[in-house]
Amino acid sequence: MGSSVRERAGATPATRDRYVDLLRVASLATVVLGHWLMAAVTPDGVGNLLAVVPALQPLTWLLQVMPVFFFVGGFSHALSYRSLLRRRPEGSEDSVYSAFLRARLQRLLRPTTVFVLVWGAAALLVQLLGGGGGLTGVTLRMVTQPLWFIGIYLAMVAFTPPLLRLHERYGWGAFAGLAGAAAAVDVLRFAAGVPYVEFLNFAFVWLAVHQLGFLRADGRLSRPALLAGAGLLAATALVAFGPYPLSMVGMPGEKVSNMAPPTLALLAHGLWLLGAVELLRAPAARLLARPRAWRVVVAANGVAMTAFLWHLTAMFGVYGAMLALRLPLPEPGSAAWWAQVPPRLVLAAALTAALVAAFRTAERPPATPPGAAGAHRGPLAVSAPPGAGPLAALGATLCLLGVLGLSLVGFGGLLEGRTALLIALPVSAPAAVAMTLGGWLLVERAGRGRGVR
Repeated sequence: MGSSVRERAGATPATRDRYVDLLRVASLATVVLGHWLMAAVTPDGVGNLLAVVPALQPLTWLLQVMPVFFFVGGFSHALSYRSLLRRRPEGSEDSVYSAFLRARLQRLLRPTTVFVLVWGAAALLVQLLGGGGGLTGVTLRMVTQPLWFIGIYLAMVAFTPPLLRLHERYGWGAFAGLAGAAAAVDVLRFAAGVPYVEFLNFAFVWLAVHQLGFLRADGRLSRPALLAGAGLLAATALVAFGPYPLSMVGMPGEKVSNMAPPTLALLAHGLWLLGAVELLRAPAARLLARPRAWRVVVAANGVAMTAFLWHLTAMFGVYGAMLALRLPLPEPGSAAWWAQVPPRLVLAAALTAALVAAFRTAERPPATPPGAAGAHRGPLAVSAPPGAGPLAALGATLCLLGVLGLSLVGFGGLLEGRTALLIALPVSAPAAVAMTLGGWLLVERAGRGRGVR
């Protein structure tokens, strides 16, 4: 592993934007740390520390960093898709789209598929043996919840070509259109009381953030301080005078969440956060020019998705061990609870590292020829059969629905046929798994084509 990381780090072209790689790793690491800190586990169940100690909710304005990951995605998707377009065979846009989907989803869906299959088998075994109560039942329900993020990311990948064309034609106007749509949804939701309209903001808010990544790829985020200031002012005003809660993450029992579905306030928060990280680009670039620092980022990027998928498994494993050993679980937010935080974090990190060691091969990128590892270059174009583009789009849609469905229903109640509502339709865990696997097979088939050019 060490030599492989050293070789990949040493082969990095001078043109690569290393800061983007750092942001990808840092945003996922912050989410993992936030989940470990927010979980308020007691023998009676799992709560949220932010609900127990509301004074901590302003910290979510720093720790809610999902906008950063989606922003980085937009940047990378723009460069990857354009690289494919430049090298495509004449008249083969279908093959470009299918190859783009397959390449962008490989390192996302392969570790996700392993996670889903392992947890599905474990959940079935536990419930066949009569288990599934207490903390085990909570784990089976909650361990899949972070998959919502993968579902949203799938949609971003699938919609990259048309949204990139909008960006190239309208620039900031494309972002403004999506942001305006998000604002209109909130007006219809809060002022007019239109039911279910709020779910449209899963698309409008996150795709607006994704669009900012396109602007970053074209060097058009030239005033990050203005972006940060405007976003912070807007988010503060919306929370102070509007119907939006202070927390930028979901809270148990709240009537309005800034996250599920996302709101205009969360979009404003994303603007200030992205402006702030852009202000740090120059000093971070100087740090990443150092070989040792860059090797750390390269190594972390190689396992980041696997760690993200398994971090809740590790957290619940630590709490389960504490219960099994009859160790005390103090009242969340108490002095004794805070005293336990450092060793719990160390144990969760160690268990996550062990799970990464076991499952990281699914995230390992396919071998590339020497000299092919250009700066965010994307895969080589392929010659795909007719209809590859629609087939890939169908596969991505099935993956999207399957992953989102699984994030809602979890693995609890498999034998009882437990379901959850996804776009007004009931979905079970077996159906969600089938859609995910079937969709991934379609994407693989469409993107493989007839060979590499």
